[in-house]
Amino acid sequence: MTDAEDQTVEERLKAALWFSVGKIVDEEALKLGVNASPQFIGALTELLWTQIGNVSEDLRAFARHAGRKTISTDDVLLLTRRNEDLAKVLRSCLKR
Repeated sequence: MTDAEDQTVEERLKAALWFSVGKIVDEEALKLGVNASPQFIGALTELLWTQIGNVSEDLRAFARHAGRKTISTDDVLLLTRRNEDLAKVLRSCLKR
């Protein structure tokens, strides 16, 4: 892919994330009887986008450290080592 194509894909992914975050925030705001500004939704989307980038870099590093090019479920479980509740949910899903 060229740089322009990469940028287009990134923009489309970020737009889809913004749409999904906005939809979830709107649903929860209705339940709570509060309003969420577009700026809040934008800031939350940016925070989530950054977190996704950090997680993906960590997963790549774990795979590289193990001498692999492919991320495995063990890499994902390693990433959850500090979040016991999330690790339990993921392990439960793996057992099914």
